[in-house]
Amino acid sequence: MYIRRLCWPSRLQCARRAAVPRHVQCRQQEAHRWKHLGCGTYRAVIFDMGGVLIPSPGKVAAEWEVRNQIPPGTILKAFVKDGENGIWMRFMRGEIKTNDFLQEFGRVCSEISKTTVPVDSFFSLMTSKQMARPFPVMTEAISQIRAKGLQTAVLSNNFYLSNGKSFLPLDRKQFDVVVESCVEGICKPDPRLYQLCLQRLGLQPSDSIFLDDLGPNLKAAASLGIHTIKVDDPETAVKELEALLGFPLRMGIPNTRPVRKNMEIPKDALQTYLKNLLGSGGPGPLELLQFDHGQSNPTYYIKWADHQLVLRKKPPGALLPSAHAVEREFRIMRALANAGVPVPTVLDLCEDLSVVGTPFYLMEYCPGLIYKDPSLPGLDPSHRRAIYTAMNKALCTIHSVDLKATGLEGYGKQGDYLPRQVQTWTKQYRAAETSTIPAMERLIQWLPLHLPQEQRTTVVHGDFRLDNLLFHPEKPEVLAVLDWELSTLGDPLSDVAYSCLAHYLPSSFPLLRGFSDQDVRQLGIPSAEEYFRMYCLHMGIPAIENWNFYLAFSFFRVAAILQGVYKRSLTGQASSATAGQSGKLAEFMSNLAWDFATKEGFRIFKEMPVTKPLTRSHHVWSRVQGLLSPTGTRRYSSVPEASPAHATKGDLVLSPEGLSPRVRTLYCRLQQFMEQQVYPAEPELQRHQASADRWSPSPLIEDLKDKAKAEGLWNLFLPLESDPEQKYGAGLTNVEYAHLCEVMGMSLYAPEMFNCSAPDTGNMELLVRYGTEEQKARWLIPLLEGRVRSCFAMTEPQVASSDATNIEASIREEDGVYVINGRKWWISGILDPRCQLCVFMGKTDPQAPRHQQQSVLLVPMDTPGIQVIRPLTVYGLDDAPGGHGEVLFERVRVPKENIVLGPGRGFEIAQGRLGPGRIHHCMRLIGFSERALALMKARVKSRVAFGKPLVEQGTILADIAQSRVEIEQARLLVLKTAHLMDVAGNKAAALEIAMIKMVAPSMAYRVIDRAIQAFGAAGLSGDYPLAQFFAWARALRFADGPDEVHRLAVARMELKPRA
Repeated sequence: MYIRRLCWPSRLQCARRAAVPRHVQCRQQEAHRWKHLGCGTYRAVIFDMGGVLIPSPGKVAAEWEVRNQIPPGTILKAFVKDGENGIWMRFMRGEIKTNDFLQEFGRVCSEISKTTVPVDSFFSLMTSKQMARPFPVMTEAISQIRAKGLQTAVLSNNFYLSNGKSFLPLDRKQFDVVVESCVEGICKPDPRLYQLCLQRLGLQPSDSIFLDDLGPNLKAAASLGIHTIKVDDPETAVKELEALLGFPLRMGIPNTRPVRKNMEIPKDALQTYLKNLLGSGGPGPLELLQFDHGQSNPTYYIKWADHQLVLRKKPPGALLPSAHAVEREFRIMRALANAGVPVPTVLDLCEDLSVVGTPFYLMEYCPGLIYKDPSLPGLDPSHRRAIYTAMNKALCTIHSVDLKATGLEGYGKQGDYLPRQVQTWTKQYRAAETSTIPAMERLIQWLPLHLPQEQRTTVVHGDFRLDNLLFHPEKPEVLAVLDWELSTLGDPLSDVAYSCLAHYLPSSFPLLRGFSDQDVRQLGIPSAEEYFRMYCLHMGIPAIENWNFYLAFSFFRVAAILQGVYKRSLTGQASSATAGQSGKLAEFMSNLAWDFATKEGFRIFKEMPVTKPLTRSHHVWSRVQGLLSPTGTRRYSSVPEASPAHATKGDLVLSPEGLSPRVRTLYCRLQQFMEQQVYPAEPELQRHQASADRWSPSPLIEDLKDKAKAEGLWNLFLPLESDPEQKYGAGLTNVEYAHLCEVMGMSLYAPEMFNCSAPDTGNMELLVRYGTEEQKARWLIPLLEGRVRSCFAMTEPQVASSDATNIEASIREEDGVYVINGRKWWISGILDPRCQLCVFMGKTDPQAPRHQQQSVLLVPMDTPGIQVIRPLTVYGLDDAPGGHGEVLFERVRVPKENIVLGPGRGFEIAQGRLGPGRIHHCMRLIGFSERALALMKARVKSRVAFGKPLVEQGTILADIAQSRVEIEQARLLVLKTAHLMDVAGNKAAALEIAMIKMVAPSMAYRVIDRAIQAFGAAGLSGDYPLAQFFAWARALRFADGPDEVHRLAVARMELKPRA
């Protein structure tokens, strides 16, 4: 499996054979031809694992590198480095443990790529259940081989996991023999490993067939006399194996499963109906399976006598008005069959409830390809583009149907399609509503006010997307368009927008997968804009200007559908086993819809004529001069004009919608991770923090850190200015990170999950800016990988530490080392057992000029002489496991090479450490405040006092309004500060930094206090995050410097004479 050469990664095929109706009866022909093929002399089939039974590590590595912006080929080069003596080969021979491998492998990858490579993230992804899922076609083939009495074996280059077990994500019962390199101590292509496998099978080489995806492994097997098959793609390999064995290996119906208990239908009544419709059947019982595909109308595969059929029915129980109209599906497919539209062949519509309990229709079955993953993994870029081009042309064919010639003029109302659709889906949503979704409320108000003026009328499919199309198995041609439940007459552009949903959804999104987190240019898939232009060209119509409206409407509609699916899942009526996930997804979709509504609003605004020039100055300095500068140009910052180089560094982006596509993708993935992983984990994390084990890190945190790494949501904090080559971080500007940091701030536990929590962020930035290469290798890399934590020791109990020059802890040079003595307190994170580094600030020369007396040392936490005296609490909260410690340093001896920059540079370093880190807390405080206000609004809507809901009380409404205003004001100042740091530097932004550190904690303190007041006594409890939010907001009025210091700084700068 994991061989020394991974230059031939297997090509995964995402297309799965699909069961759909049509006049193609090729399965019987395939079964017949086995009588004439195969020699029948083989007695065993031996399988490699990676690239044959599960995705190859090379394929996983390539996709992971793209997602994490690692230079392509880094992992593969590290795999083959040093050949047989390389770290990868030694790992597969079981010679080294997992932790040692990851550390050394990470070093090798970093050397190759010249950047930090989070190999823990790659290893977690490669060994995850998601990626190590066996290919269904291979699993089925193995079952058929064993059913014929042949033996099966797996022969894999493999490794041990940290739990001591080998990595074998397979059902061992499927194999007579399992041979693993890490167990045997030898790797393929060593002939001894093949001979060992044959010996355990009790067979000669000529009795067996070996499947592998790599040439050297196959060559070694062939030299022994074993017949070999090279696996470039599992489907093709199984066909070749079928030819050699002489019997079929794919007997089941793809994408089906046994009928779910709550979806069973009576077979006897159905069989009677089939006899009346199709005539007498042959011997044998009726076979019934349920298709996995589809969320709305249950769909079944039927095999009865010589007939293979598909039955599609309404779900049982009370249904929403006009939903699940199988009668309309039957009518439209029958009408389009002769109009050049590729549709299934329908046989009959049955509305007799005595047959299966609800109306249904019947159609013929045929095989074909359905691409469930819209990113089309395993296909080359030109093939992907051809698939999407065929999809686009099929949609144009539907929209070109002559309504009169097909008798479809009365299939739906003509005109006012969008107003009716908005009204219909609003009603559907209201009927399925289980809680208030704010974005849906906004959309319900916004959509009717922004309807396009001109609309064509054609047949619209209503659910036109890639996985509702059946493709020819050999060429990019649409054989059939499926699932016509939502079809009607209406505006065709709604179909076009709907078919682009995948462009804006991440690959991890349940139910409707997308590829927003991938580069469509590399994939070869047309962008959404290009897809729209392609449609206009095929249809011969002008370019679409208001397509953001159509996207907003499409996501709104999907949100309403998902809410209906969720409502049905609560009563057991949904046809899909995954329907219960759709509750949160409806909210996610509605937020996306609102994003596009906002974009459409900006487009309209930009097109409005300017009737009066702006005259207000946006400068913050109070001056006697006029509003224009001497050159007659307005100025929008409190710093001197930026140089051309500075001017291109970053833009002031006021909302997430304005972020670049790459950062917007990160933002969406972060929001989704918060919704799906962080918020649901908060109760468990809170219980752990209150338990006797609270001083040990929560295993759940560590698990979520691994997941965040796998999602590429890691080390987002390092600013572009500190890491211009993006060796260590994501390469975000301060403005870009501000938007993401606000989202993280909505949970107290979130920043650590993304390796973006203090004090580690400041310490990592210190090492990036000022550390030597040796210091970076020892401390920065482990911190960036999240394997260790750190603390910063500056504040002292006996002096006013708000003035950093007051510190008294001493650093003396003795016998070629530095010796530290002093007492520090409020050292955040020092109690964490993972804390391995203390960044210590002390005085090396009390006689030097005031700002050159201090120095900074990197102190390993296992150095003798460090004694934690006690943990400190904030309003009774100990903030375990990191805590805040009072610590005594007594004759702590530190090597001289551990000094940062040199003696006397401590004050300079402390100021630099608080560069972008100065406003990270302010960014998170905006998140605190938004979460507090959201909780407050939900609370007052659900509580009644003195005869009416709290939300109707005047004081409550005033508090909500005041909180919203204060949050918006603070956010704008945070973003302006971040922008100035980007374009003019931290020093030039000193005034704004001081102002926001005055404003943000006090604002959050007030907003959270109002929320607590609205909650009553519950707001003081640990049942909600408000009490902890409140404590942190108050503490941050000291932690980032006392308010008084910032006021003093602002006043002094304000009073300085200005040129």
